[in-house]
Amino acid sequence: MEEKEIDGFTHIKYKRDSYTAKEMQTRSTEFYKWMDQRRTVRDISDRPIPLEIIEKIILSASTAPSGAHKQPWTFCVISNPEIKTKIRKAAEKEEYDSYNGRMSDRWVNDLRPMATNWDKPFLEKAPYLIIVFKKAYEIKDGEKSNNYYVNESVGIACGFLLTAIHNAGLVTVTHTPSPMNFLSKILERPDNERPFLLLPVGYQDEEAYVPKLDRKSLDEIMKIY
Repeated sequence: MEEKEIDGFTHIKYKRDSYTAKEMQTRSTEFYKWMDQRRTVRDISDRPIPLEIIEKIILSASTAPSGAHKQPWTFCVISNPEIKTKIRKAAEKEEYDSYNGRMSDRWVNDLRPMATNWDKPFLEKAPYLIIVFKKAYEIKDGEKSNNYYVNESVGIACGFLLTAIHNAGLVTVTHTPSPMNFLSKILERPDNERPFLLLPVGYQDEEAYVPKLDRKSLDEIMKIY
């Protein structure tokens, strides 16, 4: 591995495979078609999954870029039934309040095609919950140090996480009960961590249904200058 010192820090020479224009067209088309099969799934099976699969999924998520390479994330993996029950009860309390007054009528109406409500059985049924925490700052030897572009960095990592879950043949739903402070208390996370996203992960149920929805067309999402 070829190394070079730049401003007192070691850098390694980067090289990866390159493709012809035709190969890139094929690969990008196949990847799009594969990703277009991804759906948010709430009907999740309790079929067990080897922990090693979840570990590799999280390692994939951790390859995301981050501000100053601070990697400001913690992925908490929960399989303990008692903890999952606590999380479900607390999440449903917040969701019930949201559906019964916190959310505007317009917001509730916009959610109708998704057929969602405050009841979240997947939080107990899924074999694993992955809860992503963002680190507002670092603590080392009792001293605080800055993290940069935390929301952006963790958001990108979550995108990698969703892709890795799909790649493994598993399903999930991005769950964001608001507020989510109860997750910090239940899992006893340190003060520098804030809950960012909750993902139940598992196989889809034999009887799994998702809304029949259309994605926006390319003309609607891309502008060329």
